[in-house]
Amino acid sequence: MAGLWVGAAALVGAGRRGRRLPQPLMRSSALWTLKTFDKILIANRGEIACRVIKTCKKMGIKTVAIHSDVDASSVHVKMADEAVCVGPAPTSKSYLNMDAIMEAIKKTRAQAVHPGYGFLSENKEFAKCLAAEDVIFIGPDTHAIQAMGDKIESKLLAKKAKVNTIPGFDGVVKDADEAVRIAREIGYPVMIKASAGGGGKGMRIAWDDEETRDGFRFSSQEAASSFGDDRLLIEKFIDNPRHIEIQVLGDKHGNALWLNERECSIQRRNQKVVEEAPSIFLDSETRRAMGEQAVALAKAVKYSSAGTVEFLVDSKKNFYFLEMNTRLQVEHPVTECITGLDLVQEMIRVAKGYPLRHKQADIPINGWAVECRVYAEDPYKSFGLPSVGRLSQYQEPIHLPGVRVDSGIQPGSDISIYYDPMISKLITYGSDRTEALKRMEDALDNYVIRGVTHNIALLREVIINSRFIEGDINTKFLSDVYPDGFKGHKLTENERNQLLAIASSLFVAFQLRAQHFQEHENSRVPIIQPQVANWQLSVKLHDEVHTVVASNSGPTFSVEVDGSKLNVTSTWNLASPLLSVSVDGTPRTVQCLSREAGGNMSIQFLGTVVAEGQEICVIEAMKMQNSMTAGKTGKVKSVRCKAGDTVGEGDLLVELE
Repeated sequence: MAGLWVGAAALVGAGRRGRRLPQPLMRSSALWTLKTFDKILIANRGEIACRVIKTCKKMGIKTVAIHSDVDASSVHVKMADEAVCVGPAPTSKSYLNMDAIMEAIKKTRAQAVHPGYGFLSENKEFAKCLAAEDVIFIGPDTHAIQAMGDKIESKLLAKKAKVNTIPGFDGVVKDADEAVRIAREIGYPVMIKASAGGGGKGMRIAWDDEETRDGFRFSSQEAASSFGDDRLLIEKFIDNPRHIEIQVLGDKHGNALWLNERECSIQRRNQKVVEEAPSIFLDSETRRAMGEQAVALAKAVKYSSAGTVEFLVDSKKNFYFLEMNTRLQVEHPVTECITGLDLVQEMIRVAKGYPLRHKQADIPINGWAVECRVYAEDPYKSFGLPSVGRLSQYQEPIHLPGVRVDSGIQPGSDISIYYDPMISKLITYGSDRTEALKRMEDALDNYVIRGVTHNIALLREVIINSRFIEGDINTKFLSDVYPDGFKGHKLTENERNQLLAIASSLFVAFQLRAQHFQEHENSRVPIIQPQVANWQLSVKLHDEVHTVVASNSGPTFSVEVDGSKLNVTSTWNLASPLLSVSVDGTPRTVQCLSREAGGNMSIQFLGTVVAEGQEICVIEAMKMQNSMTAGKTGKVKSVRCKAGDTVGEGDLLVELE
């Protein structure tokens, strides 16, 4: 698991290349040792719990981790000074179990609680319970949580604060007939969404009366089941918008700042996939206008913590308030990279009552940062259906310059059906967007994840896509670029030849190593091995057979592929999960995922894996579909479950023979 660095200042301190930040934002030991709390309990799990613990350690604050029984050996538990089990695996009985968490707070005498994101981070009742026990909630007060948590109330407050809002109906929609009447008045298309919603749940787009009636019914049912609140609102749907958000920071003394924007338009199912800061689309005038409106809203609710105001932005740079998240965002690291601020530290300082120590003029845009959300998901199914399993091998690319990984896992960790399947947040930082994206490409190629299906192939394709590079993006990017679903990287002729040359070189390298071992084992009996000048190989790729001739001289293989000659050079460290090669001077990083005695190899090249796996069972978890694949080829002997059964870890589902 990677250590924490924030922006270029820490890059310099870590011995990596980077530029110094403006003096007001440079770290000093006095800031880290400023008296705040003796002990903080983190009411969360996984990467965000680890993230908070890192800053607490730097501030000299002891930490308490909570965990479910299945998380007892998790990384965040090992990192904390103390740990308390708050219940069994289901979130309702552990991480959402307020009684158990309050008991843990009393038992450990924690003075404050950092909620992270998700779970209880925006639960006003939890904040009230803490206040009743004189425990500090590291976040805004209950008034701000309540006001911004209700989409109807938040929109009214935004209007009052002179924040641009999407045209729509400000009240609660009573029934389907009223929904149709309102939709006609606003003008199609319209967005029907849950007042208490979030995460894409309870949202429907309607283009006519019939879709409005259906949308009202489905959205109200989904809102009731997800949030216990079936109230809906209707507003104008902004077609092909960008999703750009402003990070704000306020204190208890009436001060508030905007910390620039984050571009979050690459989404699937209304959930973010790739984020960056700043946005390639905004000019300084629009940025300032959005920032000032975000601060105006924060001040209107006396906001005192880190928070995010989300906007939809159309092609003409008109922007409209979407919602305010009263917590630390998943994608906060990209803001930390370009400003040099540690947002968790700022939240802790504000919660203790200290005023902000920066002015708006102090906040820079220094360089460029990109974040990819690495998930245990199959990107070939609806751009990502969760995958479950155990990480048999795991290696983060933190040896590369300008790379940060926020994770809460290690080799042997389980990606379970009970929790979000995020593996990590992979962040790269550069002096400009081009450098940040190139570093991300290299980081994705050097990321070793074995044991579960992951979405690295999709992430890599997004960041090298010409539309993305040019900044021609919106929230429909994935469906527009991949209308028939994601199919993996489509090899050019040159890339195909490079892959064939690398695969052939790998095969010969393995054969030569095996020959060397055989000679060593039989060293007492001299064996005369024939020297093979040329290896004539038949290589099958995507059902096509290619004739390849390879020969080697030291670390370099000369390979002829379908009439083209390529030179492949490497150290050929076959024990490493990563292999850095040079193909005619072009650097490539490949991973040999598996190799059979017969010569069949599974290679990850340019992010995409050429492998086979037969889907044998589908599990529903976290309101999404999880797929399991057979690790070996075999015949299904028996199926031990039926549709609708609840299954747990270790249960026998399908038996192969």
